[in-house]
Amino acid sequence: QVQLQESGPGLVKPSQTLSLTCTVSRTSITTNNTYWSWIRQSPGKGMEWIGYISYSGTTNYNPSLKSRTSISRDTSKNQFTLQLSSVSPEETAVYYCAREVRIGESNEYDYWGQGTQVTVSS
Repeated sequence: QVQLQESGPGLVKPSQTLSLTCTVSRTSITTNNTYWSWIRQSPGKGMEWIGYISYSGTTNYNPSLKSRTSISRDTSKNQFTLQLSSVSPEETAVYYCAREVRIGESNEYDYWGQGTQVTVSS
């Protein structure tokens, strides 16, 4: 069973950088056709896709967050990391990492981390 586990500070001050790491086990983040995403859910709001890093190392970000987002990876540790700069209290949310698999025209988010609560507050 593939497992994803988020880790990082649960409290971040406004204007600072949020940094979270997702550790993946029982599969490799370099497996073909896999895309490793960060997604968040704020209180009372729907899920918001932040971005991904692909099996080949390419990245893609939500246009509304692109200027403040960076997703990187450490293949030796089988981890990928989110950095979101200049955060505001409105970005308090549960942050998830997830695996997306693309085969032909279809795609599926088949594995998710349990989520980690991040509160932005002074």
